[in-house]
Amino acid sequence: MNTTRVSSRSFTGTPLAAAAARRFVRDTLTDWHLTEAADDAVLLTSELVTNAVIHAGTDVELTCRLELTASPAYLEIAVTDRYPTRAVPAAPAPDPGALESHGRGLSLTADLATTWGVTYSRAVKQVWFRMDIDDGPLHPAPAPPHDLDDVTIAVVTAGPDGRIRSWNGEAETMLGHAAADALGLPLAELAGMSGAGDRELSAEQVLQLGRWRGPATLRHRSGGQVAVYLSHVRTGTLTCWMIVAARHGGLLAESAAPARATRAVDVLDSDLPLPELLDAAARMAHLAAGGSAAYVLMAGTDGLLSAAAEAGHPRELPPLPAKGPFETDRPGPRLVDDLAESDPELAVRLGARSLACVPVESGGATAGFVVAVAAEADRFGRELVIELKHLADRLAVSVGRLRLAERERAQRGRLTFLAEAGELLAGVHDERLLAALTTQLVVPKIARWAAVYLTDQTGVSRLAQAWHADERRNAELRDSLPASLWSPGVGLPGVVAFPLSLGGEGLGTLVVSCPDRPLPQELRALVEDLCRHVSLNLHTARLYSRQTQTALVLQRSLLPMRTAPMPGVESAVIYLPAGEGAQAGGDFYDLFEVSGQWCFALGDVSGSGPEAAAVTGLARHAVRLFARELYPVADILDRLNRALLDEVEEGRFLSMLCGTLVPLPDGGARCTIASAGHPPPLLLRRHGRVEAVASAQLLLGVDTTATFFDETFEMAPDDVLVCVTDGVTERRDGRRQLDDNDGLARLLAQCRGLSAGAVAERVRQAVDAYSPLPIRDDMAVLVLRAKHPTPG
Repeated sequence: MNTTRVSSRSFTGTPLAAAAARRFVRDTLTDWHLTEAADDAVLLTSELVTNAVIHAGTDVELTCRLELTASPAYLEIAVTDRYPTRAVPAAPAPDPGALESHGRGLSLTADLATTWGVTYSRAVKQVWFRMDIDDGPLHPAPAPPHDLDDVTIAVVTAGPDGRIRSWNGEAETMLGHAAADALGLPLAELAGMSGAGDRELSAEQVLQLGRWRGPATLRHRSGGQVAVYLSHVRTGTLTCWMIVAARHGGLLAESAAPARATRAVDVLDSDLPLPELLDAAARMAHLAAGGSAAYVLMAGTDGLLSAAAEAGHPRELPPLPAKGPFETDRPGPRLVDDLAESDPELAVRLGARSLACVPVESGGATAGFVVAVAAEADRFGRELVIELKHLADRLAVSVGRLRLAERERAQRGRLTFLAEAGELLAGVHDERLLAALTTQLVVPKIARWAAVYLTDQTGVSRLAQAWHADERRNAELRDSLPASLWSPGVGLPGVVAFPLSLGGEGLGTLVVSCPDRPLPQELRALVEDLCRHVSLNLHTARLYSRQTQTALVLQRSLLPMRTAPMPGVESAVIYLPAGEGAQAGGDFYDLFEVSGQWCFALGDVSGSGPEAAAVTGLARHAVRLFARELYPVADILDRLNRALLDEVEEGRFLSMLCGTLVPLPDGGARCTIASAGHPPPLLLRRHGRVEAVASAQLLLGVDTTATFFDETFEMAPDDVLVCVTDGVTERRDGRRQLDDNDGLARLLAQCRGLSAGAVAERVRQAVDAYSPLPIRDDMAVLVLRAKHPTPG
């Protein structure tokens, strides 16, 4: 028994080589009873021969080898070319993985073949592949049964209309219909089901094929079904069926190999990325058609069809409208014998006259088309349409699955983008910073460049920010854009303007530019969602800005415009409201001159906001009023306490230091002071000792019967009086406070010899450095330093 079979043939390096090689391989494998492997082998052979002809440009030799004794048995097909034509120096064989496929052949070989490789010698290059024979050593086709006494072969013919023209006696015996009854009936009415598995065909599809054979089920006149083996041939306008009982199918069968779907189709059921899947489909369509080119056209959101994959010798196609043979609303395959007559414009674009195309139906809509074209007219028949239909149906399942996955990924990406944008923009209360962040969110992910125009309260829009994908061109971009609102369609193509608005209020415009392509609908929707986020944040920022401005105006009204200069005393004040200034603080200070003496006050109202500001205003103006009436310090606190209890809501308290300073002739000053629930003032003597100079008393606004007293002391030259609010003494770091263990006194002891302004700054720095957390309470520092008398 011959366990190794070899067959070889050479082909000239012309475009006809691939077709001749396909015929040679199919004939060889038919002789070897390998029709089950023929489809895959012919497909791969065509790819490798085409590769060799295109890239080597030499004659090629094709060798088929069948090894039956190997385990498992395998078929090897090798394509040898003469590239390079001159001998190359001896060198190690290159890595087969380094061979370039240039988009053809080898990617499909890796999918369909068991193994494949490349062999180099001095003068030739050989590309080969092996395919395991799943069923082991193949057996010859089954011989006809020895007992042929009961064999009957029914013969039925039909005309171009599909109706029966002839019906022999064996057909009457097998199916029960007399010839007189059968003639004129549609042939398709006799058939139940034809074929099996993945390649199952309807009777109508079988009638459109040029040749087909296989098991089938036909209807008996009695209503029952008859299992038969059918051989179908269609030539010109005549269709002929030869029918035997199923047990005699070996008489008509081509091979005993069981029918199965080709593994090439299995490629379309794999998990390949969508671009590779479409490329494989285009190559299969081209091989099935044998025309000049094949395309897979996919529908875009704009309604146009674009070439997503191509094979053969394709033209560079612009987006095609969904009309004519590519009409998406019309179901079923389309076959055009001569495009030059039916659609001359499309014929010129495709460079073809014959066209066969089948829609790829996915999710109840036409996702695209599998298209084959040929330069000559009347090239294709219905057999090709059926092959393309099988291909398109397989492709539709994979395209639907992959597009669903792509939509899910796109939706996740969209949600992620919007979530990141929301997180980035949240809490930003500056309009120009919002504009800058918005442009950088859009560029370069969505647009080449972007600009934001903001509309003010008068309705005028002005450029706030512009950003380019190439940051070096930002200045050039800003200079090229109009200062006022951009009007789309003036001068710059590919520009789209998106309004920024909320509740009917125009806040501005986001302008994006995509000069290389129209902005897809999905990205337009994404930018619109982003604009809603930006608009909400812009609206919030404007409200915050107005609130901040109102708070600042109110805060200024509660503080003195200027402090009065005092002879013999140097003063310094630091006032820092907590937060970003959106609310008026509760701390206040004042320093003014009354009848030759100077009055100072430092207070802290409980709480914050408008209510605290109202108490602050009342206290500050009441102190000035009582001081101008020349009330003593203690009386000022008494009257202010009663005023607060009369005018202010219950539970609103005030801590305050109030005092007067009278310059002394020999330098220094006499100070009279009273403390109502306030951190005690500290006096830094010139020799470095720190002492508290006021006794603690009750808060203002607590008790109508409370009485207050004042205390007097003298400040020598270079003595420093430091008054602070609890924003200094209660500055926290965890559980610790700045004034724990006389922390403020120890800080002041290090300030001997400094000016009033330097002491105030030291206190501010100490508060800032005490904790890494931001300051959460208002802080006021009043420093008074006695000076030496001025000579003369």
